[in-house]
Amino acid sequence: MSQRPTGYGGQGFSLRGEKDRFVLPPAFRKDFADKGDDRVLCLAKHERWPCLKGFSLSLTNTFEAMLDREEEAALRRDLDFDRELRGMQLWGFVEVPFDASGRFVLPEHIAELGDVGDALYFQGGTPFLTLWNPDRLAAMGQGWEQAQSNCRSLEAGARAKGKAK
Repeated sequence: MSQRPTGYGGQGFSLRGEKDRFVLPPAFRKDFADKGDDRVLCLAKHERWPCLKGFSLSLTNTFEAMLDREEEAALRRDLDFDRELRGMQLWGFVEVPFDASGRFVLPEHIAELGDVGDALYFQGGTPFLTLWNPDRLAAMGQGWEQAQSNCRSLEAGARAKGKAK
């Protein structure tokens, strides 16, 4: 049997709730459980996009291999590669605990890095999941249409549900 890939699939949405908490969507909580990780969401600023990236602690086991691959690719293309800077980007995350229901408090300095307001859109699809301010995602250009559409739909549902309470 092959080992499950380290990536994350799916989407989700969370409004900032009681006690200033967001909720990690169930599909992503399942990914964490499937990887055998404790309930810790690792968060950092994404290196290229105006969002946050999240992952489970087990992904750190692949960081050295990621660095090796990225360095080899840069050398093949005759590009500079700052291994220390890239390593600092990978390892510069904060560990944020979440409860069995996925609730977590986003540290203020991390929220600031991701320009997070009262809502978070979660997008899987890479070794990391991305966490977006919906307005930032809406401003992304070509190629982002599917994520933007998913975000609008999930946000509308979450806000309608919030008003019904």
